[in-house]
Formats: sequence, structure tokens, C-alpha cells
Amino acid sequence: MALTKEQVEQVSNELIEAERTCAPVVALTDRFGDVSYQDAYAIQLKTFDTRVRNGEVIVGKKIGLTSRAMQEQFKIREPDYGIITNTMVAREGAPASMSSLILPRVEAEIAFLLKEDLKGPGVNVTHVLEATEGVLPAFEVIDSRYKDWKITVKDSISDNASAAIMILGGKLTPIENLDLRYIGLVLEKDGAVVSTGAGAAVLGNPAESVAWLANKLTEYGITLKKGEFVMSGSLISAVKAEAGSQFRATFDRIGSVSLRFE
Repeated sequence: MALTKEQVEQVSNELIEAERTCAPVVALTDRFGDVSYQDAYAIQLKTFDTRVRNGEVIVGKKIGLTSRAMQEQFKIREPDYGIITNTMVAREGAPASMSSLILPRVEAEIAFLLKEDLKGPGVNVTHVLEATEGVLPAFEVIDSRYKDWKITVKDSISDNASAAIMILGGKLTPIENLDLRYIGLVLEKDGAVVSTGAGAAVLGNPAESVAWLANKLTEYGITLKKGEFVMSGSLISAVKAEAGSQFRATFDRIGSVSLRFE
């Protein structure tokens, strides 16, 4: 690790305050040249130690940078991940307030609800399918607490993979007889189709993404737990949101989810 314990705590506290005030800060990698992945995840874990001590409850995990295009853009070979607490989950139908966000973008994802723990190493797609209660249509609102989205993957990791708000659709679909690779998606913004995608855009299979996460978390002594949900990664490129924007994501065979900003 290049950063000291004090520096990790300092950056974590700054990110918590930036989220609270919607006042972004200078990116981690612009301030500290020799930052490691270990440093970035240490900052993320420190942030969630603080949030849990303050009464928040961890309810899930999220996976980001799952598409080949995004990995090539960031010059990485694997995704990143973040942690989800109860305060980050919004009710479908309740408007998302732009006043609580900085520069939000919207992603459409397939969320997995777990009925069994998943602990690596050695987790594969079959294990994920066996441990899944069902899948849900979902939106993730991403937002960066670093200025102007001028970030590297290490910045993203330290900032909880740019996670902000999760919205789960109301329909839980059993995973039997679903080939997640071929789940199609149509995303509408203000009534017009702006993007389409398929489950195969997420590491070839969204279940592969969840398997990667279960194995990755082993490095940090963390298990995906029964009852948690996992945001498996966006089927499309993120779409910018503005006040008044309305989004609807319709997924083949698993339903739809909607989101409005005010």
C-alpha cells in the first residue's frame, strides 16, 4: 500500500462529506500519484466501516465496468465493485432528487437476489444460478464524488464504484429456464428509445459477473450473503440524467422498472 492509514481515512471522510454536500473533490489519483488497487479498496472499505457504525445496513453489492468497451477504455482486465446499504435503495415511483446528486447517469441492469451464501474461490456460473432466488429489472444511478467525472478505475473503486441510487423493479422472476445471455433490454428516456442491449453485454453472461464478484471478495474476507442482492452490471452505456427526465427499462421476460428525476 502506498497510502498511510491516515491518508486512507482522510480521503474516505472527504468522499462521505462530498456525497452529503454534493460538493465534489479532487480525484484520488490526481492527489496521490502512486495509488494501488489495494489503496483504492481500502478507502472504500473504510467508508463502509464508517457508514455501518453510523447505523446503515449492507443489503447488497454492485459490479461495474463489466463491458469489454469500458474495460478497454479504462485499460483494465476485470470489473470493479461497490457496496450497497439500505440508504442507497430507492422505491420505484419515488422521484430521485437532483439536489442530492452531482452529475448523475443511469444504467439498466439485472439484479440477482440470493437465497444462499456465495463464497469464493472457485465460484462459477452454475453455483450462482443455484444460489439465486430470482432476478429483477433494476436501475442504478451512478454519480462521482470526484470533480467532473475525471476519474481512473482506481478513483472509481475508492468512490464505491461511483454508486449512488439503486431502484429495483417490482417483479422477481425465478431463474429456471432463463438464459440470461439473451435477455433483451429497451431503454426509454422521456418516451423515446435511447438504447438497447442484451445480457451477454455483461461479461458474456450476468451470472458470470456475479461469480467474478464472489471470487474477488475472497481477497478481502467478504462473502455474498443470503438475502443480499447483486447489481450485475449495465447492459448499456450510462445515459445522462437531468431534472424532469423519465426513464423506463423493459427487459424481455423479467419485466420493467421506471425512474423519474426532479
